[in-house]
Amino acid sequence: MDYLKIKSTPSLSGTIKISGAKNASLPLIAMTILAKNNVIIKNLPHVADIRTLLKLLSNLGAVCEFTDDSVNVDTSTLTETKATYDIVKTMRASILVLGPILARFGHCEVSLPGGCAIGQRPIDLHLKALEQMGAKIDINAGYVQATAPDGLKGCNIIFDKITVTGTANIVMAAALAHGTTVITNAAREPEVVQLCEVLNASGVKIEGIGSAILTVHGTSGELINIDEFSVIPDRIEAGTYLCAAAITKTELTLTDAEPKHLGSVLAKLEEMGCTFTLTHDTITLHPTQNLKPVKIVTQEYPAFPTDMQAQFLALATQADGTSIIEERLFENRFMHVSELQRMGANITLNGHTATVSGKCKLSGTDVMATDLRASSALVLAGLVAEGETNVHRIYHLDRGYDSLEKKLQNVGANIERLKEK
Repeated sequence: MDYLKIKSTPSLSGTIKISGAKNASLPLIAMTILAKNNVIIKNLPHVADIRTLLKLLSNLGAVCEFTDDSVNVDTSTLTETKATYDIVKTMRASILVLGPILARFGHCEVSLPGGCAIGQRPIDLHLKALEQMGAKIDINAGYVQATAPDGLKGCNIIFDKITVTGTANIVMAAALAHGTTVITNAAREPEVVQLCEVLNASGVKIEGIGSAILTVHGTSGELINIDEFSVIPDRIEAGTYLCAAAITKTELTLTDAEPKHLGSVLAKLEEMGCTFTLTHDTITLHPTQNLKPVKIVTQEYPAFPTDMQAQFLALATQADGTSIIEERLFENRFMHVSELQRMGANITLNGHTATVSGKCKLSGTDVMATDLRASSALVLAGLVAEGETNVHRIYHLDRGYDSLEKKLQNVGANIERLKEK
């Protein structure tokens, strides 16, 4: 098992190229189940979750060829419709195959999912929507067993709460359904938008893309032709490196980025005193030497993303004053607090709200990653902590960051990957 050794880094400089978005790549890979042709997806990140989903498709009979940052997926050879526990347990996003497999074959079995232990993320909204579309759903021995022998039927679906994977799953199911499906209270994340845009370009007419109401005109079971496309930049990776620049108080430029997807993150960094130079695909952060405290509430896009909460909490330890961060989406997403406290952070938890009293003098020590984004928060803290910080259990980090330590090394960070003894 690997770990990261980090020593205090006075400054960073240079550029970091942003990889394709993991959270966009996963539904786009699942979408290939709807295709009648080989699908080439470019700008994929080299992260564990991508490899896991491609392995799942391979186990179902697909042929997946991954070279450099592209994958060629041929699902015409699919023979299995059961996504087994040994794969699904490692990644919640595996549930994304449920909608497209059911829509294509009329039956499927998918193990109940696993993944980061950041809180309850039930799939009941997915299942309820599929039942509205005519599917028969049973939960048996830890598996979702779904059948729709006459195909899924378009209908009106109102999500009780916004669900990103739920929206993606039902959009893919609706793509091959009979008739028209209207999804109300749909997620508006850029990753959902790209899925809809690719499907729309592939012959599935979708209205309302980017809004909370999506109208999907199904193909009545006819598979679609999907042209080659590239995955959008990873806004969470970009936000993480912006926090790295801010916490070390140095200028850093991100390339192959999408500033339009980072509105709330840039706004909070500006509140803290940072400024930016933006182009259509680059972001340069100009730091402040005196970070101001901030108040953050995590909500669905376009509000502040829960996937940036941990990084900003680490950043807030270096602000002059008291910051308040409220987590409204996941009940267990403050597990990194105890590790930051071990490094000297002055953080008080009250329910779903963390109060950070800065500026904190952090000291390097051994810390343990508890989930994907917590991992990056500990790396950020390690950059400014006195002495040496060892971040263990970084398999969480590898699920969502493409070569994080190499990218940070290239801009001057004192960080290396080592093997546990």
